[in-house]
Amino acid sequence: MPTLTVDLGPRSYDILIGSNLLGQAGEMIKSITPGRKILLVSNPTVYGLYGEICTQSLAKSGLEVACALMPDGEEYKNMQEVLGIVDEAVKGRVERSSLIMALGGGVVGDLAGFVAAIYQRGIDFVQIPTTLLAQVDSSVGGKVAVNHLQGKNLLGAFHQPRLVIIDSGVLKTLNRRDYLSAMGEIIKYGLIYDESFFTFLEAEVSNIMQQEENCLQKIIYRSCEIKSEIVAEDETEQGKRAILNLGHTFGHAVEKLGDYKIYRHGEAVAIGMATAAHLSVILGLMSSRDLRRVKNLLASFSLNIRFPDFDTDDVISVMQRDKKVKDNKMNFVLPCGIGNCVITDNITEKEIKTAIKEARK
Repeated sequence: MPTLTVDLGPRSYDILIGSNLLGQAGEMIKSITPGRKILLVSNPTVYGLYGEICTQSLAKSGLEVACALMPDGEEYKNMQEVLGIVDEAVKGRVERSSLIMALGGGVVGDLAGFVAAIYQRGIDFVQIPTTLLAQVDSSVGGKVAVNHLQGKNLLGAFHQPRLVIIDSGVLKTLNRRDYLSAMGEIIKYGLIYDESFFTFLEAEVSNIMQQEENCLQKIIYRSCEIKSEIVAEDETEQGKRAILNLGHTFGHAVEKLGDYKIYRHGEAVAIGMATAAHLSVILGLMSSRDLRRVKNLLASFSLNIRFPDFDTDDVISVMQRDKKVKDNKMNFVLPCGIGNCVITDNITEKEIKTAIKEARK
């Protein structure tokens, strides 16, 4: 099966990509853990679909499994749910040699990883992402977090998984909106890092829309490969890794003002990416032609790229509380054409408001 390694020295780990991998999860996990106890964290929907095949595989490999389920939705990525999972870990006698297995989308992976980072000062965990968005983004890189009332992912840690198992077969049960929302993050990789990948996505819209298996595995592999290269160079986001935040400064504000219910994360990133591209044009960093390419590709996957009608001052207020703010200045990742970008805090409030206005047309 295709395998990528995130090269982080003693914290290195593999990303396994293929179809029908869930039935092999037990032997894969058994090979990397010294303990016998596994705490499987999921939500009722995913567990109902894939919980049995995973628990059977784990049990067949001689591992003891306890399960902890959390509600489905970004609004449940909070400290209350963290404490609930910790309660289940204590009840299940999870030890320092035990392992937490995240089976679900980005919310499950973020929360389970956060629990793993803090439980008994940190234990191992494995990511088994079941949404396309989680497969290409949140399952890789070791960022684990929960939300605070004042902003997204304000409480978190860098805690790398021991293994990431990506089974593209599970995407067959993913609803259409969740599948397409992932394209916001996937397009981002081409825009910030690899023009040839961006061009490939433009050429393969039809195959991607139809979930053609070979094409799907190619975009998962290349997305993970790009993120792995960036993370290996800058694990804790002291520099280059910040380019992965393209679209997120605007996007997180859109999510927050929508109370995490109106927009999926990938949808908000798509809006944020289009708005960032408008800002690049205003600053002379990007041509109008490249802006059209970005907007056309996002729109080809049925992603809404018009900035919503939230009060602009409220948008800026939320952005100013974002964790990417440094010395009271907002940091923006802005595309410079296709395949390159720049990080800057030299942006005026007037320019931000103009970009939002342009993105509403």
